[in-house]
Amino acid sequence: MIALIKEKNVLFITTKRLDYIRNTQEIRLLQKHAARLSIVGADSKSYFFRLLRVYLQLFRTSVKDCDTVFIGFAPQLILPFFAWKLRGRYRIVDFFVSLYDTFCCDRRVFRPKGPAGRLLHLLDAYTLRHADAVVCDTKCHGDYFVREFQADPARLHLLYLEADPSIYRPMSVPKPAAAKGKHTVLFFGSMLPLQGYDLILDAFYTLRDRTDYFFYFIGPLGKAYKNKVKDMPNLCLCDWLVQEELARHIAFSDLCIAGHFSAAAEKAARTIPGKAYIYRAMKKPMILGDTPANHELFHADKNTVFIPVGGSLAIANAILSFFGDPVYGSEYALQDRADISLCTDRILPTE
Repeated sequence: MIALIKEKNVLFITTKRLDYIRNTQEIRLLQKHAARLSIVGADSKSYFFRLLRVYLQLFRTSVKDCDTVFIGFAPQLILPFFAWKLRGRYRIVDFFVSLYDTFCCDRRVFRPKGPAGRLLHLLDAYTLRHADAVVCDTKCHGDYFVREFQADPARLHLLYLEADPSIYRPMSVPKPAAAKGKHTVLFFGSMLPLQGYDLILDAFYTLRDRTDYFFYFIGPLGKAYKNKVKDMPNLCLCDWLVQEELARHIAFSDLCIAGHFSAAAEKAARTIPGKAYIYRAMKKPMILGDTPANHELFHADKNTVFIPVGGSLAIANAILSFFGDPVYGSEYALQDRADISLCTDRILPTE
């Protein structure tokens, strides 16, 4: 991977916010190894306006002095439409997200065989076919690109995600009053279906009467979910935190939940959750889904717990077991749990 950019004049393009974890990782890599780096990106909160600004910048940007173009997040929205401008340059794309996989198989916004699904599949396949090098975040993802889009295996390069070491590092932070003296467990996420966030919240709710535990659930949770757990005395909900404050919350937690835990989304088995890299950088114990992608980098030990995907009881039991407490038996999983389950009605996420 480094050989592709070493001593090159690189134009880096991204449609995601510049402080996004994958962008900061790749920019650091390019700053270290490229001869010269130019960046086309935007920080608008709206993805539409951010994409529009990137397009306007690309129309105005000269590429005559660059020999390599590195397209970060969503190259499918850049390469097919600017191939005319990038012709003759060595084109590297980070295929971090497949549009077809994300919107048709994971979030199920479109039918795979419908018009929108076919268009997204075409954009993915075109981008992979016309890139000189393709960066993958896991071996499992690379294998999927070869199977689904007939990507050339010889063009695939593996680059695992990395946490920003300037923010996420081991640190000592005292617990807030609500969590002091209690086993503190944290999850944060963007509430994507593959994360299995509903299962995680259900697991926390299962332990709602444990006064010796305190849970932090950080992310844009829907109103229906919030109403169901609003009276939990040992749960703190937070829509979002700036990265520095998130790092402080992780630092004072005793155990962190990584994932992915969805059994319905195939993508969950092919990707390593970004939060797992953060927890590792901060040397925090974590619970991981027992998936092929997670096993590429992580191995079971006293601070890395693997559990089967698809069930909230496995998460609850893993939390109890980590702290040496008795776990629920199989008879608990078989009885009617409608009184505590947040997953029986399968509330659709609001995002």
